[in-house]
Amino acid sequence: MASVIRVTGAWTGLLSDWLDREELDAGPLRMSLARWASRDSVPVPVWRDLLSRGLALVPRRIAPELEVGACVLPGHLGVLGYLVLASDTLGEAMLAYQRYETLFYGTTLAEIEVIGDEAEMRWPPSENELGQQADGAAISALVTFMRRQIEEPPPPSGVSFLQSVDGETATAYEAFFGSPVTWNDTHVRVRFPLHYLSLPMPRRDPTLRELLDRQARALLRALPGHSGDSSGTDRQLQQVLLKLLSDGEPTLARAANAMHMSPRTLQRRLARHQLTWQQWLDRGREQLAGQYLSDPSLTLTDIALLLGFSEQSAFTRAYRRWTGDSPGRARRQQLSD
Repeated sequence: MASVIRVTGAWTGLLSDWLDREELDAGPLRMSLARWASRDSVPVPVWRDLLSRGLALVPRRIAPELEVGACVLPGHLGVLGYLVLASDTLGEAMLAYQRYETLFYGTTLAEIEVIGDEAEMRWPPSENELGQQADGAAISALVTFMRRQIEEPPPPSGVSFLQSVDGETATAYEAFFGSPVTWNDTHVRVRFPLHYLSLPMPRRDPTLRELLDRQARALLRALPGHSGDSSGTDRQLQQVLLKLLSDGEPTLARAANAMHMSPRTLQRRLARHQLTWQQWLDRGREQLAGQYLSDPSLTLTDIALLLGFSEQSAFTRAYRRWTGDSPGRARRQQLSD
């Protein structure tokens, strides 16, 4: 596990933004941060060192890692942040995070479980642990991110960490989260009241709206015979396909169920465009792939997951079938034009 855990390069922007907010010069540290582009994979030891160097600039500050996490914006999470914001409810957002966590850490670590009247998201210890400062910043960012999306959000039921801290720091953590904090636990945990998961996500972020609009336009181009306008059914189909792709299960039966119709009825409606479900799925994926490949911040693995493929090799095979070219070569061509 130590060889695959990393953080997305976009995460280093969180520390840069905190340095800006605190008006800290930190020239050498800023130079180190500037070496990492948003599409890069930053090894965990490197991220630990960068964060430690930043926090050392405020030696008298208690638990400054919480302040770093509180600077979080969707862009700091890479495409994962926008996928989470596109969810309808907080519960869906948590599931989206779990599925796409590999875009952030390079592997899936989070476990989600309902325990009584609470929902728990937890992360087991690993051979290459983040450490308390990085864990504190990450959970601070997670809770801050959720707080910013919900009107009058309730505090977590509880938070847990793997290590221990001194009493003053422990008090600062409890004040920040507004809930009890457990130390020396077997997992890093965040617990919420179960009803919290049904709270709607308002989709306030303008960058997210732009992303979703671009996705919708790409899917519209997948329907033959359209000049730009789409019917209510077509728009619903676009929205359903995006959701099914993010879930990783884009089947005709699931699409029909989401649209409250039978698979046969949906197939008849697609037939009006001279398409089968598989043809619509392939065309939609191809159009979205073209859009995603033009975004240099997305890796080919990111794109594969966004298109609902289980791995990059499956996406590469499909892209060759659609276009006769490899996605890597197509990207290089797009970026050189």
